[in-house]
Amino acid sequence: MTMLDRMRRHRDWLKWSLGLVCVAFVLFYIPDFLRGSGADAASGDTIAKVEGREITSGDFRRTYQAQLQAYRSAYGGNMSDQLLKQLGIEQQILQQMVDERAALAEADRLGIKVSDEEVRQRIFAMPAFQENGGFIGEARYQQLLRMQRPPMVASEFEDNVRRGLSVEKLRGSLTDWLSVNDKDLEKEYRRRNDKVKLAVVSFTADSFRTQVTATDAEVASYFDGHKNDFKIPEKRKIRYLLLDIDGLRAKVVVPAADIEKEYNNNSEQYTTPEQVRASHILLKTEGKDDATVKAKAQELLKQAKAGADFAELAKKNSDDTDSAKNGGDLDYFGRGRMVAEFDQVVFAMTPGTTSDVVKTGFGYHIIKLVDKKNATTRPLAEVRQQLNDQLAYQRAQTQAADLAQNLGKQITNAADLDKVAKAQGLTVQESGFFAKDEPILGLGPSPEAANKAFDMKPGDVSGALRASRGFVFETLVSKQDPYVPKAEDVKDRVRDEVVKQKAKDVSRQKAADVAAKLKSATDFDKAAKAAGVEAKMTELLTQDSPIPDLGVAPAVEEAAFKLAVGAVSDPIATDNGTAVIKVLEKKEVTPEEWTSSKDRFREELLTDRRNRFFSAYMAKAKQKMKIEVNRESLQRAAS
Repeated sequence: MTMLDRMRRHRDWLKWSLGLVCVAFVLFYIPDFLRGSGADAASGDTIAKVEGREITSGDFRRTYQAQLQAYRSAYGGNMSDQLLKQLGIEQQILQQMVDERAALAEADRLGIKVSDEEVRQRIFAMPAFQENGGFIGEARYQQLLRMQRPPMVASEFEDNVRRGLSVEKLRGSLTDWLSVNDKDLEKEYRRRNDKVKLAVVSFTADSFRTQVTATDAEVASYFDGHKNDFKIPEKRKIRYLLLDIDGLRAKVVVPAADIEKEYNNNSEQYTTPEQVRASHILLKTEGKDDATVKAKAQELLKQAKAGADFAELAKKNSDDTDSAKNGGDLDYFGRGRMVAEFDQVVFAMTPGTTSDVVKTGFGYHIIKLVDKKNATTRPLAEVRQQLNDQLAYQRAQTQAADLAQNLGKQITNAADLDKVAKAQGLTVQESGFFAKDEPILGLGPSPEAANKAFDMKPGDVSGALRASRGFVFETLVSKQDPYVPKAEDVKDRVRDEVVKQKAKDVSRQKAADVAAKLKSATDFDKAAKAAGVEAKMTELLTQDSPIPDLGVAPAVEEAAFKLAVGAVSDPIATDNGTAVIKVLEKKEVTPEEWTSSKDRFREELLTDRRNRFFSAYMAKAKQKMKIEVNRESLQRAAS
């Protein structure tokens, strides 16, 4: 995490406490972008069950809304409900909640319990509920919970904390034994942090395709030797009845009063808070004499106020390396994005002025305010169409989900598809053959529908399935077994592959011809130009970083970190051609850097390994659990 990232860490207790809702799974499984609404769904509807543990619509909406608020706190109000739906966020939050229930079930199975005293002590330890080193008191505790969106009661919050502690204890019991020895730890740290700067001459196969051809004999020969590479996978054909959300949306009329209500209830989405743009010089105090650092800050402040170029002072002196290279510029930010001491000063300043020395937990800052933007609110007239489209889409989804649930009771065999379609004024369509990973004709990418088709027998009929365009009921018409096609049927694919391989051969030969000249040249760049190619310079790269024209190229990276500075490689084969590199610079981890980072990195690496182990353990545990999901209830809750 960069210095700026740490400074911009949100300080408000709400965002911090929201992470406790499903603390372990926010950490291990999914990001915090979730939303909540679903006013039309009954809060008692069961969306899912995990070993008998219910997830109700009310549970879902509360978590959805809380996570949405956290997401908007971090990213502003530009994240609309419609965009979240298009990203499939409701599926992610359901997965989060299923995972939490599964972990709680596993904790119960293993006899892991959380006492009332453990819950009490965890809450008392939360910074949000402390003042002057002690608990803020029951009345203020209750008040803070009621201030949340949505409001929380103590019992609900304490249940959340209890669940988080239970999962935490489960995770600890399963992963605390993991360790990493010093040798492996240092090897991995150096792999991630050693850097190399290169001059790269790439010979991509695509650039030689026009120079090669494939004869019919070569195509036939290649096909004979690689028939399985062109094998046609198993395919299925379905007849389906689609409940098209876009078709329903076109018929939805949203009353003006509903649009106004939505606007008023979500006004923060359309408000841009006050923002400032500032530059700063930071002098860190960690590991240094405070008085000495402060004196240096005072001297730099004196120079800045005397007319010295603030950007140059920042570049030469600031310990915030990320902003220093930009003259200390922090770009625009709103209240709460910086630590409190910094915020208090910068928002009280006038553009063009420079602050006195400001002390924060990071050290001493000198702040220059560049610009200030007042808070603005987009008027209803400006966003009315957006809200109309959003509400129409939500209501169409709800209508589709309700209709799917009703029709599901009427469709019990393949013949019912036609009867129901006729009654609803809809049409049953046929897909044509498709592979499991291919889009379905008329439906587009619809993994749930495609997967179901490959689990069915001819004549079977599905329940309502989610597709990219809405809900679909399907019946399997026929299946096509995998087969090796005739050469004539795939000759264009085979010819393209032959041309590709021949182009790679040309790239290797060209690289071999040029490499000898590059190795003996005193000026790599000039020698490359003389050979009719271009040497591209990289920045300092760590392993796994993409390389210009090559992307992530493990063979090139392996050679780069083995070569000495100034050395030129032999031709290196890549996925899309051949490359020759020269090592211009190496920046390796110093003993001092390793010593200072060792403990932090050990914890970071162990956390990563423990997370992956826990995820793998729970994936196996869930295979033995009874997990039921009601997609229609989910759709209504998320509408």
